Amino acid sequence: MAKRILIVDDEPRYLRLLEANLRTEGYEVATAQDGVQALDVFSAQPIDLVLLDVMMPRLDGFGVCQRLREFSIVPIVILTARGEEQDRVRGLDLGADDYLVKPFSATELLARVRAVLRRAQAPTETSQTRFFTHDNLKIDFARAEVWRGEEPISLSATEYRLLLQFAHNIGKILTSEDLLTSVWGAEYKTDKEILWVSIARLRQKLEEDAHNPQHIVTRSGLGYLMPPREA
Repeated sequence: MAKRILIVDDEPRYLRLLEANLRTEGYEVATAQDGVQALDVFSAQPIDLVLLDVMMPRLDGFGVCQRLREFSIVPIVILTARGEEQDRVRGLDLGADDYLVKPFSATELLARVRAVLRRAQAPTETSQTRFFTHDNLKIDFARAEVWRGEEPISLSATEYRLLLQFAHNIGKILTSEDLLTSVWGAEYKTDKEILWVSIARLRQKLEEDAHNPQHIVTRSGLGYLMPPREA
């Protein structure tokens, strides 16, 4: 079954261009011209990925992203015309999976769409045991569920795959390139900004004190690791 992509942009020219390129590649497309309409369209039909412009009337892309993340882990790609670092960081920090800076080529758009959908659909690594614990952190591999103490934690597909890299390599230092290649794909291996923001967001969800992390620790100049715990 073809994947359905929701395009949200208040510029008719971009809507038509994006829709034409995506339909040519076999995707089904839904469209919205502002944030409020986007939420209505999303609620009315199954959506596999959202391409979300930032600057829109009524409710901007950041607001839409924040609301979607309250109840959905659908992959979200932020579209920004300015390309300023604070826009990209804010979008990722609100739970977007990727970003594209306007103007972009059809080739770049389609490559990013394929990469994000691939990450969302890719099976996660299996484990010989069902549960993993690390102090107050618990992962149920069978159900892809995560808890901090008794509190269930909602993670996006990308965040969950990032956490699994640490759980499956406990005690091992993972470089930025290791993590970017394993979680996002080889084409992202130099995009450290997306990794920094994703780790910061993951720490906010998992750690009692994100400024003094116990689960995901930085080793300056080397990478990151989940420290081993004594039995």
